[in-house]
This record gives sequence, C-alpha cells and structure tokens, in this order.
Amino acid sequence: MSVSLETLAAGLVSGDLVPYLGPGALAGSVDPATGEPIPADSDSLILAMNNGQPMSQRLMWEFSRAAMNVELKRGRGAIHRFLNTTYAERTWTRSPLHDWLAHIQPPYVIDINRDLQLQDSYAGQPHTLIRGIARTGGTDYRFRIHAYDGERYTEVDQAEVDPALPILFKPMGSPRPDATYIASDADYVDYLTELMGGFAIPGFVKTLRTGKQYVFLGLRLMRDTERMVLSDMVYGSGTPTGWALIPEPTDKERRFCDKQKIEILQADIADLLAVSA
Repeated sequence: MSVSLETLAAGLVSGDLVPYLGPGALAGSVDPATGEPIPADSDSLILAMNNGQPMSQRLMWEFSRAAMNVELKRGRGAIHRFLNTTYAERTWTRSPLHDWLAHIQPPYVIDINRDLQLQDSYAGQPHTLIRGIARTGGTDYRFRIHAYDGERYTEVDQAEVDPALPILFKPMGSPRPDATYIASDADYVDYLTELMGGFAIPGFVKTLRTGKQYVFLGLRLMRDTERMVLSDMVYGSGTPTGWALIPEPTDKERRFCDKQKIEILQADIADLLAVSA
C-alpha cells in the first residue's frame, strides 16, 4: 500500500524526510506588478532568456541546450546576467511551498532551482549553503560552501562546517552571496562528470545522506540532466529512495522512478499542503 500524503507531510515536518525541490516548488510565485509567474521550468526559462520568443525546436527541448546556444553566441556572462536579473533583481511573491518550508525549516533541503526563496526562508536562521560550480580552476571540487550566521555569508572549508546547522544544497547555484550557476550544456558536462566521480558533494553530506529518504516536489523526470543530478544526489539512500509527487506521470517517468526505487504519488504540492495545515 502506498504511503499517504499525511505521512509524507509529517516526515518533512519532523525532518525524517528530505525535501528535494524541482521547478514546480515555485508554483504560485509571481511578479506582484504584472502577475507573471517566476520563470522556473525549462520552457519558461528559455522564453524569458529569449525575450518571450520560442527558440528552435531542438533548443526548446532543454534550458541547458538553449543556454549553450546563447553562450556560444554572446558568452557565458550573458547567461549569468540573465539569471541574476531574473532571480536577484526582480521582485517575486513567495510560493506557498516555500512559505511552508520557512515555517517547518527542515534540517536538509536539496533545491535544483536557482532562485533565492529557499535562502530567504532561512534568512533568520544560521545555516550552511552548498552550491555547485563548474569549469573553475584551482580546485578539484565542484562546490562552494558558505556559512550563514544569521546576517551574512562567509565562505568556509568543509572542515569548518557546523554539522548541527541546517544544510541548503543548491547544486545548480544561486545569486547570493555571489553568483554561481550550472546552466549551459558545458557546465553540466563538467559538473556531472565530477558529481559521478564524487567531487561535487562535500564529505559531511555523503555521511549525512546515508539511508535518507526523499520527497520529490515539483520535479518532472523526463529530461536527462535532472535525472542524472538526482541519481547522484540521492546515492546511498534508504529503501525506498523516496516518493515523487507527479500528478500525471509519463511512462518514461514511471520507468525511471521504478529503476531508482522511487514511489510515485499522483498528487501535487497543493495536495500535500492541504493535508499539512
């Protein structure tokens, strides 16, 4: 018998289950002036990056592919400027899920979005921020770690991390405290290579995650990049690996989840929040 939404909500509140946030975690977040939804999923990011116009069918398949095209034409900085403008310089209302997460403050959260709502949820709480990096010289690792003391971030080494503090893991980066992103195909090739090699996850996280189970929220699993990141982020998980809220899963998603030992619940974030009230 499948687990209930009430059980998942209780596990997230207690900290026994780890929230893993995809683009749908930002559902309900809009520009307060225009009502425009925050660009979060692949299609909306591509359209926002291209002034509202679709790109070719080949490029529209995945944001990383479209970003690679823009990078080749205008440079890597163009992608970073777009993401900074979108997530650091514009104002967005908070999503209902992020308001709930701010209330319960789980001890460990994985968020593959590049926005700031998760970090804002912990703005009054000391925490550890881990973000992915790519194509960077001078280090074997593909992450940076910042300690937040309740007011400001300070970059720290793995050995300096306080294991008692909440961990916010944003593998695709964010604009704060400084901008770092995994966005284009070239970024993903470098990052995923080191992720599979064990160099993109700090040692203390490898220890922490052993036996953990996850609740995948707002994440569709039809694209290879998101599937590959997930596979390595949840390595060493418990059984089952976790539960994915997917209202209308495709056959491709069902096969992937079955292989990863992830159970699908045909429900959405709003259903989870409704039973957690």
